[in-house]
Amino acid sequence: MAKTHHYELDVTWTGNTGTGTSGYREYDRAHDVSADGKPTILGSADPSFRGDPQRWNPEELLVVSLSQCHMLWVLALCSQEDIVVTGYSDHPSGTMTQTPDGGGHFTEVVLRPVVEITDDRHRAALTSVHERAHHLCFIANSVNFDVRCEAQVSVAESA
Repeated sequence: MAKTHHYELDVTWTGNTGTGTSGYREYDRAHDVSADGKPTILGSADPSFRGDPQRWNPEELLVVSLSQCHMLWVLALCSQEDIVVTGYSDHPSGTMTQTPDGGGHFTEVVLRPVVEITDDRHRAALTSVHERAHHLCFIANSVNFDVRCEAQVSVAESA
């Protein structure tokens, strides 16, 4: 039997500058994303859409969600396969195409994880770990565009 998980959050627009949405340039795109017991995420639109570049936008959060999900699966699978990971970083990027009507869609996200392991003998096994992680990732399974992984492996220096 499949397990169901439910997520509840609050998104609150904080960008009323005094006249509401009286005009496209008359309001701020600022909003807060919150949930009980967690720090608030300060959100906005992409700067291309009059957003605040110092706040997270939905497009960035989608890309980072894919990266986080992949990372968490890689770490879990490595722990199950006795592959000791001592470092993990990623520099993901996403490409979105805007349509003539103002809408748009993502065409791809590229994950670029660099995974540091303690034993070079596990280097080859990480390829299958990344493939399995992609297959299991809840977020990657929920999107309709290509998510590619260009993984690198490094071996931790002995102390």
